[in-house]
Amino acid sequence: MPELPEVETTLRGIRPHLEGRRISQLHVFESRLRWPIPADLPAQIEAAVVERLERRGKYLLFMTSRGTMIVHLGMSGSLRLEHPHTATRKHDHVQADLTPELCLRFNDPRRFGAWLWTENWRQHPLLRNLGPEPLGPDFSGSHLFSASRGRTTAVKNFIMDHHQVVGVGNIYAAEALFLAGIHPARAAGRISRARYDILADSIRTVLGNAIEMGGTTLRDFINTDGNPGYFKQSLRVYGRAGQACLTCASTLKASRLGQRATVYCTRCQR
Repeated sequence: MPELPEVETTLRGIRPHLEGRRISQLHVFESRLRWPIPADLPAQIEAAVVERLERRGKYLLFMTSRGTMIVHLGMSGSLRLEHPHTATRKHDHVQADLTPELCLRFNDPRRFGAWLWTENWRQHPLLRNLGPEPLGPDFSGSHLFSASRGRTTAVKNFIMDHHQVVGVGNIYAAEALFLAGIHPARAAGRISRARYDILADSIRTVLGNAIEMGGTTLRDFINTDGNPGYFKQSLRVYGRAGQACLTCASTLKASRLGQRATVYCTRCQR
């Protein structure tokens, strides 16, 4: 599933081609996504200028003077820019025409993505209860410490809860906890403020590095392959169960937390 760094990479790749451009026509080839595409979405967005393109969590927000189109990539979705006359591919479900030479296409084999419309995105049910952005000014160790008091849930599950902080998916939660030296199964309510300060910094570092490395693939968004090269960054623990820890050389262990596999070092993480 595309995670926050991949969505941010997508945003940065398509933003220069969308902002200030008018969507002349919206073609819906398949409306049966995770939530059905509203029948009136083309009428709402056609002839509107995309004034700003922003991201909230893993949602892309196409902001116009009329309202906001919300796009989510789901588990397998991707966006690519290409010529409108290029033949559509299997699983191309939506096409937004921008100029006679340029369109934005949405491809989603599993159809878990979404294209929705709202007049007030801050109050939309999918967005209004999201936690702070991990790279924004409202996210800190103090925020995590306060929200975690009395919580017995594992800290890895706690930081993956989008009500606490958005966009910390399984890969980046595992990596941030390793960087912070915190065992993923430790109860969230039993971690000190000082350690949460370190964890918040680790989350910012891991996500920031992933976004920076994702920036090397931005050109892919204006090529026809549309492949952004997800997860090219170096991973310290995720997917490395049974291998040597890159810090202490002990064998990395694996377990399941909240139905998800997690990998950690019993020596480096306490």
